[in-house]
Amino acid sequence: MFTSHKPGPDDAWEGTVEDKSRGMLDGANMYHFVKVRRADGQSVKVRIDRGLWKSIAVGDRIVKERGSGPAKA
Repeated sequence: MFTSHKPGPDDAWEGTVEDKSRGMLDGANMYHFVKVRRADGQSVKVRIDRGLWKSIAVGDRIVKERGSGPAKA
């Protein structure tokens, strides 16, 4: 079993994209990930949707507010 890395609805954070990756973890679906350096200095790997993944680059800021998905800042 693997960790989904999908942010929960009550999560709230912001940070800078350090790396982008994607993979077919289950052999059928493509998953898109970014490694984010949060404001508190912690680095986390987060699953995001394809549209956002295609629109961001390393160095961009993304924000996750309560009740919504991650978005480009």
